[in-house]
Amino acid sequence: MTSEAFYVTETQAMAHAVFNSPGDTLPELRHAIETYVTTLSGGATENSPILPPALEKLIRKIALHAYKVTAEDIAELQHAGYSEDAIFEITVSAALSAGVARLSRALNTLQGDF
Repeated sequence: MTSEAFYVTETQAMAHAVFNSPGDTLPELRHAIETYVTTLSGGATENSPILPPALEKLIRKIALHAYKVTAEDIAELQHAGYSEDAIFEITVSAALSAGVARLSRALNTLQGDF
């Protein structure tokens, strides 16, 4: 197995677990986050989902500028009614989606698919 195939296989398994496992958030929300982040990252999607404003703000920040996430961003979601576990799942979903989008673009670049 090539290293590229290994990364693709392992990444798909990890993504499946993150987006489909039981949790405080519904898998549909985690998949919507994945689609939204993929769209932000320049990936082709049919249409980007509409997310609640506080959630969209955090997801956008994680996807594009993760280092700018603050305690106030988390507090805003807590104030909107999200539990700590839900915020964790949302954060992992957004971060993984952004990482996978970047990995996909990098692998495509290495293959000459600009």
